[in-house]
Parts: sequence; structure tokens; C-alpha cells
Amino acid sequence: MSTEEEIAIAGGTPMIPDQRRELMLRQLRKHQVLSVHQLMEMFDCSHMTIRRDIAVLEQEGRAYSVTGGVRIASQVHSEPSHQSKAVVELPHKQGMARLAAGLLHPDMTIYLDAGTSTLEIVPHIVALSGMTVVTNDFGVVNALADAAHVDVIHTGGLLDHPNRSSVGGLAAATLRQLATDVAFMSTSSWDLQRGTTTPSALKVEVKQAAMQSASQTVLIATSSKYGTFGMYKVAGLEQFDTIITDAALAEAAADGIRKQRIELLLAPVGGRSK
Repeated sequence: MSTEEEIAIAGGTPMIPDQRRELMLRQLRKHQVLSVHQLMEMFDCSHMTIRRDIAVLEQEGRAYSVTGGVRIASQVHSEPSHQSKAVVELPHKQGMARLAAGLLHPDMTIYLDAGTSTLEIVPHIVALSGMTVVTNDFGVVNALADAAHVDVIHTGGLLDHPNRSSVGGLAAATLRQLATDVAFMSTSSWDLQRGTTTPSALKVEVKQAAMQSASQTVLIATSSKYGTFGMYKVAGLEQFDTIITDAALAEAAADGIRKQRIELLLAPVGGRSK
């Protein structure tokens, strides 16, 4: 029996909330994203009831609020290449980098995790004196190659060709020998329930070593990655002192982060801020 048939059969009988939410999830698996209005029509429910159902699914990590509706939580099986990521949401990343710059001061040792969001922090580092940058990202090294006043340490390790970064045990071993003031961590997927995750087992050890070696940990990631997840867990969100993202983050997610007493910095998006 199809989901549509189940909804139609139940039309004359009030559904219990769990039943309605399971049918809602089936529809989301089929359509990926549905508006609140569509769900109200499907289930003949009030706006408040649908919003309540969405909130429960969000708490369970199975679906996430978007403006005017809800989308299914989706698994990330691979990461896009560095080249393809470089131009995606660039204004958002630049806005987040400006917020990250507020955490910097001269004479710091910082870790920049591999990623195009962390790469945008580089111009703000170059503007300061006495800086040391530790990174596993060849893009960061290249961007700092002409900045002779910045000391740069690359972790070494196994080359991840698509992402132009080093991964694996050797990179992690280097990081365990170092101490940094701040680690700016990237991620391909994150949410309140699962924390930061990755589809790459080789990245986990490196990211965890970088966080353990830092006095302060900062997650920097666009809101578009929220509500997705990879196979391997890196860290719970509570392990970060600060999260920097953009103002398109769903209000429910922002509230959940603040309830965990994590500093949340939101970069304006198209004039929008929270």
C-alpha cells in the first residue's frame, strides 16, 4: 500500500501523532522537501499540529525545518572536490571569515582545518603580526606562500587528492605534538543530534587530534550543511566553544545550539541577520 493510500484510508479516522509523523517521513523520503501548507492538506491538520510534528522530527534528527517547510535529513556519501566548493556560497563564507577574524589577535598559533570556509580566514591572518598557522590544507599553504611574516606548518600525511589536503595517522601524529590557541574546524555535515560527521574515515583522526591540541575550538560551516550527516562522527557540537555559520540557519537549530551554551555567531545573508 502506498503512503498516499494510507493517508487516504486514515482520512476518516484521527491518526495518532506517531503514525502521522511516520507517514510524513515517508512523504519526505519521496519528495525531499515539503511545505507546511502541503502537509496540512495531506493530513488535514492545523498549522500548529504540523509545526509540532516537525519539531519532534527535528529533535529526533530525522528531518529539519526550512523556511516555510521541512526537509528530510540526508546522508553525505562523499565530499565535493576543493575546486567545486571554492565558488559555492562564497559571500556566506567571506561573512563567516569576518566573524572569525574577531577571535584573532597578534602572536597567535592557530589551526586551519582543510576547507574553503577556513581558507577565507587567511586574509585576516595576513593582516596580523607574529602569527603561526598549522594546517593540513595545501590551499592554505599556497595562499600563505608569499606571506613571509606568517610561520606555516603543514601536517604532512596521506594526500586526499580531491580536497587537496592531508589525512590519516601521520597528519594526526603531527598535530598531537603541537599546541594551538584556536582550531578553526570545517565540516561537510553537522546537526544537533549527530554533531559533526564525515563520510571519510581518514579525516576523523586528524580532526579529533586538531581539536584536542587546541585551547579553543571553533566550528565554521555554512547553514546549507546543517541537517546532513556522514557515516563517521567527529565531535558533538558541545565540544565546540564557538560555532560560526550564516543567518540562514533555521531558528530551531539556532535555539538548540544556544541552549547548549555554545557561542553562536551568524553572518548576515543578503541583508538578513538574527
